[in-house]
Amino acid sequence: MYTLLLTVHSYFRWIVLLVALLVLVRALMGVTQRRPWTPDDDKAVKWFGMSLDIQMLLGLIIYLFLSPFTMSAWSDIGAAMRDPTTRFIVIEHQFGMIIALALAHIGRARIRKSLEGAKKHKTALIFMGLSLLVILISIPWPGRPGGRELFRGLGM
Repeated sequence: MYTLLLTVHSYFRWIVLLVALLVLVRALMGVTQRRPWTPDDDKAVKWFGMSLDIQMLLGLIIYLFLSPFTMSAWSDIGAAMRDPTTRFIVIEHQFGMIIALALAHIGRARIRKSLEGAKKHKTALIFMGLSLLVILISIPWPGRPGGRELFRGLGM
């Protein structure tokens, strides 16, 4: 079960990143072309939030219940904090993703409250852009402490 969920979590990141890029492109086009906010813009922001929610749920299940790595690290948290790889996986990855999730949801709430299309696009660009930035910083990319394969199981 652990390997299956970890693989799903690993591949689902690409969906999150693609939806985030879609939102940012739509927001940037909305700002630069002064387009009105459309139902498709709203759907893109909604799908980004939902994809983040699903990814967070998968991550939390792995982190709290299935990961032998996490359970081992919490048994000696002092040693875990001294090791950059363990610290990244056990603390920094989760902390960053919670911030990214919060930014996306705060942005969506602000977008819904705004009445003006231009302001909605600008808000989407700022909050979803910041959320994507935090996500990119918090992903365990290859070559970083705690780095993982780009495509789990394919050796890439």
